[in-house]
Amino acid sequence: MEAKAVAKHVRISARKARLVANEIRGYDYKEAIDILRFTNKGASSMMINLLNSAVANAVQMNESVDPANLYVKKIYVDDGPIMKRFRPRARGRASRIRKRLSHITVVVSDSDKKAK
Repeated sequence: MEAKAVAKHVRISARKARLVANEIRGYDYKEAIDILRFTNKGASSMMINLLNSAVANAVQMNESVDPANLYVKKIYVDDGPIMKRFRPRARGRASRIRKRLSHITVVVSDSDKKAK
């Protein structure tokens, strides 16, 4: 059984979030939470919330599911829209600031179907 959680328009660049996502792909739920808890990146707190949401979705879909038997089957980070801002510069000019957003998707599944 699979369950999915999606966070859209997250205020972090996809490149930075992918560094954290690559660390937990394929790990069990508890191990992934431990890895994220000790990862010194801004995206780790967002990933913890999203992973907890995916596990809650799995329990909501089927109450007989044990969260200890779930693992991170897929996790991927896509680019979102870019907020464009301007900063004043010298001699009356302006430079563009691109504030990047991302969409993060986590899919958890039962570990008995895990292929090693």
